[in-house]
Amino acid sequence: MLITKKMVLAALFLTIEIILSRFLSISTPILKIGFGFLPLMLSAVILGPKYSVILGGLADFIGSNLFPTGPYFPGFLLSGMLSGYIYGVFLYKNPQKIMSDKQFLIRLIVSVFLVLLFVNTILNTIWILIIQKRTVYIVFFPRLLKQLIMFPIQVMSIYWLEKWLRERIKFLFNL
Repeated sequence: MLITKKMVLAALFLTIEIILSRFLSISTPILKIGFGFLPLMLSAVILGPKYSVILGGLADFIGSNLFPTGPYFPGFLLSGMLSGYIYGVFLYKNPQKIMSDKQFLIRLIVSVFLVLLFVNTILNTIWILIIQKRTVYIVFFPRLLKQLIMFPIQVMSIYWLEKWLRERIKFLFNL
C-alpha cells in the first residue's frame, strides 16, 4: 500500500511541476524564471532519489510534448533527471535515519549549488547553444546571473516549505 501512496504523491508532484513550469513561469529564449523546482525538490525530500529522477525526466518529457515552447531536445530530459538525482541523494529524509534541521540545511545548500551551477548553468547552457547556435557570452552570463539570484530563493523556499509540509504529508499519506 505504501508504494501506491508514493506513486499518487509522485503523480501529484508531476502535475504541479508541469503546471508551474509551463503555465506559471516567465520564459525568454535564454532564460526561464519560475518555481518549477519546488515539486521536484519536495519529491526528492519525501520520496527519495528513485522517484525524483523519474519525476524530473517525466516532467520534461510530458511537459515539452504536451505544451511545447520550442523544439524537443533530449538534453533537457537528462538535465531534469540529473537534477532529480542530485536533490534525491542529498535531500531524502529517510524515515529510518534522523536528520537535524542543520544537516538538512547544509545538504540543501550543497544540492541547490550543484544543480544551479552544473545542471542549470553549464549543461542547460550547452543545450541552448546547440539548439539556438548563439554565442556563449550572450547566453552564459544572463543565465549565471539568474542562478545567483535564484540560489537564496530556492534554499529558503524549500527549507520553509519542507518544514511546513513534512508533518502534513506524513499524516495524510502515512509515510
